[in-house]
Amino acid sequence: MKYRSLGRTGIKVSPYCLGAMMFGAIGNPDHDDCVRIIHRALDAGINFVDTADAYARGESEEIVGKALKGRRDDVVLATKAHLPMGDDPNQRGNSRRWLVRALDDSLRRLGTDHVDLFQVHRPAPDTDVEETLGALTDLVRAGKVRAFGSSTFLASDIVEAQWVAERRGLYRFRTEQPPYSILDRAVEREVLPVAERYGMGTLVWSPLAGGLLTGRYRKGQAPDTHRAGFGFAHMRDERRLDAVEQLIPVAEDAGLPLTHLAMAFAIAHPAVTSAIIGPRTMDHLDDLLASAGTTLSDDVLDRIDAIVPPGSDAGVLDMGYTSPGLTQQALRRPQAERSAA
Repeated sequence: MKYRSLGRTGIKVSPYCLGAMMFGAIGNPDHDDCVRIIHRALDAGINFVDTADAYARGESEEIVGKALKGRRDDVVLATKAHLPMGDDPNQRGNSRRWLVRALDDSLRRLGTDHVDLFQVHRPAPDTDVEETLGALTDLVRAGKVRAFGSSTFLASDIVEAQWVAERRGLYRFRTEQPPYSILDRAVEREVLPVAERYGMGTLVWSPLAGGLLTGRYRKGQAPDTHRAGFGFAHMRDERRLDAVEQLIPVAEDAGLPLTHLAMAFAIAHPAVTSAIIGPRTMDHLDDLLASAGTTLSDDVLDRIDAIVPPGSDAGVLDMGYTSPGLTQQALRRPQAERSAA
């Protein structure tokens, strides 16, 4: 395993990051099996583990904590906060009030006194970024966090946060965690270049496009109602399914499983530090580990570009973040039009 620098933090991480979203009730409820999967990944050379408080309402962090007993010092451990953790409206978001409490709760579940990377899971337009950066800076100074980052932020939000940190004398976001796959390339336009410009590490999520790039979901098949119930409407997006049908022969001609083509593509971008894999079973993990070291020729990359052009998305990855300006009419229509509606 060839390790890479996580931005300019000085931390070295594996090009594959083990994502723990599928550990717990939402994916694999067998804690012992999940621990074995984590140990298998660590034994294979993966030293980067990413989880979040919201994954199975803390269960994922508890499983990761069990698995890392006796091995914590060998792992770069990342978690996230922002998503709701209860009915209380203050048990979510990017406020100082919540981030401080959320981290303490995460540390308890993980069984550690610090995390190497603490990430803001999504933007919070209702919260001043100075509030967020101030809280995160204090957590670093308290020794509970080594570095902090953002996840699924717009390029403009990343730039604003960098400027605020500089002007206010605060620590800055050192990483960004954007969605990125063959089907989801919009971040190539601005997010990845901005992250590279500011020396930020990037750990990209959903390199298999939410499962579409496994080859298990094909055009004309009945929709996966279980996955759709968890917010995976993109599994039925005809634009994405059409692209998958075109990518399958590209992988076959290259002599690769579609999963290996997808993983090799995700980690090939110069601005990408690590790609998050989210296995639910040992077989899933073993398949992804087998793709390590795979490189794609220029001819293969050109064929991929012809199917999903650089900087574009094939359909929409519905688990991502959309600016409120695009989803709330009141933020994009003149007052007169709203009154007439």
